[in-house]
Amino acid sequence: MTTTAPALNARVIALAHHSARALLEDALARRGVTFHQSVTLRAVAVAGGSIGREELLAEVTGALKADGSLVRGVIEELTAAEQLEEDPAGASRVRLTAAGRELYELTAAEGAGIASRLYAGIPAEDLAVAGRVLALITERANDEQANAEPAAGA
Repeated sequence: MTTTAPALNARVIALAHHSARALLEDALARRGVTFHQSVTLRAVAVAGGSIGREELLAEVTGALKADGSLVRGVIEELTAAEQLEEDPAGASRVRLTAAGRELYELTAAEGAGIASRLYAGIPAEDLAVAGRVLALITERANDEQANAEPAAGA
């Protein structure tokens, strides 16, 4: 464990994110799932197992900061793999299939295990402070992005 704590900055945040994400992506790959697919399955699961396509698109593009066409492709991949299906309650909705729910639960448990190992021994107060700081940074970055002028030619 590092004994000298670096100042919090974008590099420190990025290194922590990418290190943890690499572990998660390895676990997901063993199940044949991409990170983007896992984020999409989670969004449907958190919504109760069924969600409007446009709501799902907005949720996942916002979470991943990804282009809508990429997320549409992920939704199509999950549908083709029979992890998602059209919800009989409405053609504009998708829902988890039984296989999709099982896959989500397995990958969520693996992710929770990784987080548990990584956060082990860190005092709850430190985790709470880190959570508040990172939530504030995320909020400010999202606000700045929402208020940014479109790039030339966009």
